Amino acid sequence: MLKSCCIYGTGLLSILVLIAGIAMVLAHVFLNALNSRIETEMVLENGTEAFAVWQDPPAPVYMQFYFFNLTNPEEVLKGERPAVTEVGPYTYREYRPMESVTFTDNGTKVAAVNPKTYVFEPNMSRGLEDDLIRTVNIPAMVVMERFKDHTFISRIISDLMTAGGMTLFVTRPVAELLWGYEDPLLKELHLIDPLLDDYFGLFYKMNGTNDGEYVFFTGKQNYQDFARVDLWKGQSSLNWWSSDECNMINGTNGASFHPVITKTERLYMFSSDLCRSLYATFDSEVRVSGIPAYRFVPPSEVFANMTVNPDNAGFCVGGNCLGSGLLNVSVCKEGAPIIMSSPHFYQADENYVQDVFGMRPKKEDHQTAIDINPLTGLVLRAAKRLQVNVFVEKLPVFSQTENVKTLVFPVMYLNESVLIDPDSARKLSALLAKASVVINIPFIVISLGIILGVVFMALLCCLRTPESTTAERQPLLTS
Repeated sequence: MLKSCCIYGTGLLSILVLIAGIAMVLAHVFLNALNSRIETEMVLENGTEAFAVWQDPPAPVYMQFYFFNLTNPEEVLKGERPAVTEVGPYTYREYRPMESVTFTDNGTKVAAVNPKTYVFEPNMSRGLEDDLIRTVNIPAMVVMERFKDHTFISRIISDLMTAGGMTLFVTRPVAELLWGYEDPLLKELHLIDPLLDDYFGLFYKMNGTNDGEYVFFTGKQNYQDFARVDLWKGQSSLNWWSSDECNMINGTNGASFHPVITKTERLYMFSSDLCRSLYATFDSEVRVSGIPAYRFVPPSEVFANMTVNPDNAGFCVGGNCLGSGLLNVSVCKEGAPIIMSSPHFYQADENYVQDVFGMRPKKEDHQTAIDINPLTGLVLRAAKRLQVNVFVEKLPVFSQTENVKTLVFPVMYLNESVLIDPDSARKLSALLAKASVVINIPFIVISLGIILGVVFMALLCCLRTPESTTAERQPLLTS
C-alpha cells in the first residue's frame, strides 16, 4: 500500500511540476522578472555601471574621413560632369567623455556637455594629414551664394577673386580642410567686416570642443527614457525647419539606448551634425564578439523627399525641395550651401549618382547601422556614415563659375565607428549567461516534470507486473 502511494505520489508530482513549468513559460514569469531587474538597474546615477559607461565609454571610437579628389577641374568649368577618386581613410581616435555633469529634478534628469577630441592615427590611415586634396572652394561658394543677388557687391567680390587668382576649386592638405586654414577671400572680406571669421575648415573649432549642453532623462521614472534628450542648448525643439514635427528633438544622442529593446520599435536619435532627429528600425539579428544583437538601420523613408514621405515636407528650405536621400542643412550652417547625404549618395535618387563620375554606392560600406544587445540596450557595434556635399551652380555675376552645371558636389564622407572592447564583452557575456539561466528556469522545471513522469511510468509498470507464486517458480520437469 505504501509502495503504491509513493508511486502515484510521484505521478501527481510530475503533473504538478509540468503544469507549473508550462504556466511559468506562458506567463513569462522569470523573463519579466529579469527585464524588471534590468530596467531598474539601467539608470544614470552615480555608482551604477550604466552611468560609468555613459560618462566615459570604454570602447574606442574612431572617426575616418574619406575625401573625393577632383581630377578634371577644367572640364567641370566647361560643363562636364566631375570625375573624382576616393582618397583615405584618414583615421582619428575620438575621445568623447561627458563633462560638467549635474543631476537635476531629484535625479530624474542630468545635464552635461560632450566635448570631442580627435587624435590622428597614422597606422590606421591610408595617407597622411599633409596629403593634398583638390575639391570645391567652399568659402568661395558660401560667399558667392550669399551675395549673388547683390550685383554691386558681387562684382567687387568677383574682382577680388580674379586679382587673387582664386577659382571655383582649391587644393589644400587634409589637415587644413578638416581643422581650418586662413582663406584668402575671407581674409579680404574680414577687413570690411571684422566679425567675419577668416578661417574655414569642415571641422573648424570642433576639435576639443562640444556642441552645446544637453539635458538627458536618467531613466529613473521610466526605463524607456534612459539617456533620452530633453533639452539641447536650453531648448526642447529646434527652430530651423518649417514644421513642428521636423523641429522635434527626439530620442538619445545615439550613443546609448534604453534596455529591453524589441524588434518592432523605432529607435529615435537626435544628431546635431544633421540638425535634426531621425530614427532606425530593426533590420536583422547579428552577433558581435559572440554576443547576440539586433541591427537597426535608418530606413530610406527617413531621408526621402516629401513626395515619398510627406512628413519630410518641413525639411524643404525656402520652398526648394531636393530629391530623396539628401538634406539641405544650410539653415543651420550659417547659410553655407551644405547638403548632407549617405556616402556615395547611397539610397539617394539615381541622378545624383550619375552626376558625378566615381560614385559607387554600396550597402555594406555606406549604410549607417547600429548593433544593440536587446536586453541591456548596450551598443556593441555602430557605424555612422555621412557625406558632406556642396551645392554648385553657375552664377552669371561670378565669372569663376564659368559654365559649370548645377549639381551636388561630393566633398568628403565620414565613418564614425565603435566596437565593444574585449573587457566589456567578457562582462556582458557573463551577465547574459546568468540571464540565460534565469530565463530557462521554467524549461528546467518542465524537464524535471518529464523526468518524474518517466520515473512514474517505470514504477507503475513494475507495480502492475504480478509477482510469481511458489508453484510457478517450480521447475516443469523433475528427476
